[in-house]
Amino acid sequence: MDLQRIAKEIREFEGVTRKKPIADLINIFKSVRSEYSNSIVDFGDDAAVIDIGGEDYILFAADGIWGRLVNASPWWAGYTSVLVNVNDIAAMGGKPVAMVNVLSSDNKHACKELLRGIRDGIAKFGVPMVGGHLHPDTPYTSLSVAIIGTVKRGCEIRSGTAGAGDSIIAAYDMDGKAGPNSPYSFDSTTMKEPEAVRGKYRVMQELGERKLVTAGKDISNPGLIGTLGMLLETSGKGACVDLSKIPAPQDIEFVQWLKIHPATGFIVTSLPENESEVIRLFENAGYTAANIGVIEDTSRLDICDNDECVTVFDFEKDVVTGITQ
Repeated sequence: MDLQRIAKEIREFEGVTRKKPIADLINIFKSVRSEYSNSIVDFGDDAAVIDIGGEDYILFAADGIWGRLVNASPWWAGYTSVLVNVNDIAAMGGKPVAMVNVLSSDNKHACKELLRGIRDGIAKFGVPMVGGHLHPDTPYTSLSVAIIGTVKRGCEIRSGTAGAGDSIIAAYDMDGKAGPNSPYSFDSTTMKEPEAVRGKYRVMQELGERKLVTAGKDISNPGLIGTLGMLLETSGKGACVDLSKIPAPQDIEFVQWLKIHPATGFIVTSLPENESEVIRLFENAGYTAANIGVIEDTSRLDICDNDECVTVFDFEKDVVTGITQ
């Protein structure tokens, strides 16, 4: 493998570079941090964790759908708006409860297709869309969706809690196909029955409730290595990843696979003694899962093949989101 080329492509991948403005935006809120007393986890995770008393925390997340995807296929954008929000709640070890949306467009056909996609996503994932807001007169078409979920108190899976020596485990539902509408998406849900899809998310709840993982995220737009970079940045750690251990399909070029946003895929860390049980639970749920590396007490994310290693991100100078704990 040409590790230098792979590292450069990941660093320059649009799915990664689009994350860089996040920290600048978050810094605006520093002066009002005293108002966040009920927030257990906020910026830097897949969903905020809010303590409202009782046995469960509230999970709260939102996603805006990339305009490029909305224009390419409004139906797929609507469907994906449900999928990515469900992923955010699942990544936290939670159960999704309900969604709302903000839809903007003066294009009646696009609106209809977006809403058809949302409807089909609701049917697939079993999470209702309970309200929202419509701008019927904008010259552009855009869609954003917010979701709430619940997670048992103390059982949430966070991004910023990986520790040196932890195993890194990648898990994908690989029963699917690349696309549609982007070489960096992978569809593994539209062709499956709803219960089969929903069952795959419940494994994250079990991992959280049994406290088998130390940190986790869903693999999203930055791809596997980019998503791991966000987890490491938030945790203040580094990692060494063995590329030869990453589960990958035979019919997709490997570097492309590293950039892909799978419909259902997670990266988690665990204590070494829990690694085999985590992999077993993923595999029982229909994932392909493997230990792909180790968390290190450094500031670097290195990718390795045989005895060669190359640094993808050095967090002393490189930024993915810029969010640290």
